[in-house]
Amino acid sequence: MITKSNARKKNSAAPVAVFEGFRFTHRGVGDYPELLQHYKSNFGLPQPMLVRLTGVSPRSVAKWSQGEPPSAKQEKSLVEMDRLLDGLARVLEPEQVGRWLKQPNPAFDGSTPLQVVERGEVDRIWHMLYDIESGQTA
Repeated sequence: MITKSNARKKNSAAPVAVFEGFRFTHRGVGDYPELLQHYKSNFGLPQPMLVRLTGVSPRSVAKWSQGEPPSAKQEKSLVEMDRLLDGLARVLEPEQVGRWLKQPNPAFDGSTPLQVVERGEVDRIWHMLYDIESGQTA
């Protein structure tokens, strides 16, 4: 479980994913294979976890890894996932995020954070992050 004791602050705000026109850019990464590699190497998120976090098909993520851009709807899911990863990286070491997403968490009634995302309840994670960052945890 994320707690205030293991939350950490960064001095500068991390760049976030933004829409530029209809193209998704992320920390200067212009191609999707590189972006997926970034998620894998920095956050410990293998392709199957990216599928679960974005809610898109495994085939779509495989296409992205081959350089095919996502549809507008898929791109929105990718941006939402990226925002969540940025939020989690504010309170966890980025390389711990993948492991944390797979661990059952009492704050989510024993569900894993990944299951919470899959059920469309990501606001529960955002609430937890808000409480931690505002110092409202015990």
